[in-house]
Amino acid sequence: MSPNGDTSTPLQILDPAGSLAPGAEAGLTDDQLREGFRLMLLSRMFDERAFTLQRQGRLGTFSPTRGQEATSTGVSLALRPETDWLVPQYREFPALIRHGWALRDVVLYYRGHPHGWPMPDRLLNVQIALAAQLPHATGLAWGLAHQGSDAVVVAFCGDGGSSEGDFHEALNFAGVLNAPVVFVLQNNQWAISTPVSLQTAASSLADRAAGYGIAGRCVDGNDLLAVYATAREAVERARSGGGPTLIEARTFRLGPHNTIDEPSRYVAPERLEEAEREEPLIRVRAFMRERGLLSEEDERAQLEEIGHTIDTAVAEADAYPPPDPAEVFEHVYATNPARLTAQRERAVAARSVS
Repeated sequence: MSPNGDTSTPLQILDPAGSLAPGAEAGLTDDQLREGFRLMLLSRMFDERAFTLQRQGRLGTFSPTRGQEATSTGVSLALRPETDWLVPQYREFPALIRHGWALRDVVLYYRGHPHGWPMPDRLLNVQIALAAQLPHATGLAWGLAHQGSDAVVVAFCGDGGSSEGDFHEALNFAGVLNAPVVFVLQNNQWAISTPVSLQTAASSLADRAAGYGIAGRCVDGNDLLAVYATAREAVERARSGGGPTLIEARTFRLGPHNTIDEPSRYVAPERLEEAEREEPLIRVRAFMRERGLLSEEDERAQLEEIGHTIDTAVAEADAYPPPDPAEVFEHVYATNPARLTAQRERAVAARSVS
């Protein structure tokens, strides 16, 4: 078999109705299914709260994960947070939470508070500049391999990010070095308002893996079970010295690009309706109920518990001491240049006057 396998047809284990493909197995344990479903629910509910807070002027610009929860959740469940590294873009909320990012700190981060900027161990910062984090992921993986570690690095980007030069440079470098890195390309069909059809003539973004001599896989990004199986294979390959993998997860962004976007201007209503019927939470919920793992009462209890968790995180962020303006200028340069030193002094003086 070529290192790319089949990249033309997305792997699907769980169909939109929540039924297993003939002869397929779930792959995830019951406990993993429960954990994954909770992460997806938490992500969906936090999206809703974040939009409300942003409209109230209590949060900055925010990019929702709605519709893409299965991709980052399924990948995360294939990782060991205690050893593996996660390199996000900005639409991987479930994976970030599972890797240790505290919900209060998420709120602080999107408020621009400096105490929300530091990340937990083995988790790089959210990256707004498209694909800029991918060369860092390759270098990180290469460095870990040099240290004799069996840790794996997983890096996320979107279809828009895959059109950037950093994407191609990172994959080429990773292939040459046989670095233990997995690239997860969330193809949600839109680079803000630019459809995939105007970004590439290729029928599959996973086909690009062949050009770098690495494994390529295409998966239904709304299928938690298929994403987990694909990610597990890729992570095991990287951990055992088999090199990088490019995973194209085909999904759909059900909400706006971010809180300042208006998708009704470019997404056809009938296409959105179709995507809503295929979204990930519906199929996982149906599958778990059929297996007796989730009753309506169970889900109501989860919704109440998650709502309380979000309320607590927001309240803790509200009560957090305001930032010291001087902190904005820390951790940029070893020694601040004169221009930045002068700006820092003015910021400190302005606060003391107020």
